[in-house]
This record gives sequence, structure tokens and C-alpha cells, in this order.
Amino acid sequence: MAREHGPVCRICRREGQKLFLKGTRCDTPKCAFERRDSQPGMNARRGKLTDYGQHLREKQKLKKHYGLLERQFRKLFAMAARGKGNTGEALLGLLERRLDNIVYRLGFGKSRSQARLLITHGHITVNGRRTSIPSVLTRPGDIIRVKARKKSSELVQANLAELSREIPDFLHRVDGPEPEGHILRAPEAGDVTLPVQTQLIVEFCSK
Repeated sequence: MAREHGPVCRICRREGQKLFLKGTRCDTPKCAFERRDSQPGMNARRGKLTDYGQHLREKQKLKKHYGLLERQFRKLFAMAARGKGNTGEALLGLLERRLDNIVYRLGFGKSRSQARLLITHGHITVNGRRTSIPSVLTRPGDIIRVKARKKSSELVQANLAELSREIPDFLHRVDGPEPEGHILRAPEAGDVTLPVQTQLIVEFCSK
């Protein structure tokens, strides 16, 4: 499945919940979900969802929130299922560990899609090494830095000046000419800001 290149606000309306896909715009009156919270399309479903539909929508909501393709999502689910403990909570922890999510949560990017661009364009380093792969799973102790060059610093500094996003307690940000973030501990299910029923997702993906 390819990424959607149309209006991302339609995704929020389809899921019936704000997924904060456009960064700061989602907190302004310009947010399309606030102005039109009905489902998009002339043939939008109006009745009650079936059990299958509820399970599917819950999975799709989580996928869209983190900006994943189906293959990426299934790979992370398989990793979570192989581990010990609750599969749903393990899945959320893996999603939060992705580098693009960490860059977004630190405030370096306005949205997760912009965070992915910052990474793929070489503006971010992990433990002093440049990486261009947004799906890299970070670990406690990793240091995420903005690359030491003028363009990288200006991009991130502009975002930090505009955003007032609260940083989760598993992260610590050090502001300065070259901002950096420290991962203090592994993220947990409680660190996820999106209300999601992981049991429905586990049941859907386990079939």
C-alpha cells in the first residue's frame, strides 16, 4: 500500500478522531476536523460498524497516527508478538521507539511526516552518527542531535520557536545552537497520547 498524498485531514475525519497529522495547524481554527467532523465522501458509512469494522478502524487509526505502511506495521506487530508480556503494550512501545517519532516528540519536527523528512535529508544524528532511516528503533541512552550545520539548525530552531509541545518524561531535551535529545528510558504504553484499544488490534492482526 502506498502512502496517501491527498488531504491528510480526511484521514482524521475518516477515523473520527484528531490524529495531529499536520502539526501546529491541528491546534488552530484552521483544523478541518474541527470544522467538518463528519466522515468524508458522498457514500460515507452512517450506520453502526460491525465487529470487523471496529477492529479494522482501530488498527488503521494507529497506523495513520504513526504514518506507517501495512508492511511496516505487520513487521512491528510480529516483533511485539514474539516478545514476552502483553502484545498490545509491546507494540505501542515499539512504535514510540521509532526514530521519526522520537524526533517529533522532542519538538524537532512539527509533525511525524516532517520528522521523517528531517531524518531522510540528513539533518539528524544518533549517537554522533548520521542516519537516514526513520524506522530505526532507538534505545535508552541514545542521544539524538541536530546535525552541526547551519541549515539543519535553522530548520529545527524555527520549529522549536513555534511549538509549545510537552515533552514526555522518557525524553530530555537540551536546547542550544545544536539541540539534542536524550532517551532516558524505554517508552511504555502509557506514554502514547492516542486513545487506542490495543486488544482489538491484537485480535485483528492475530487472525
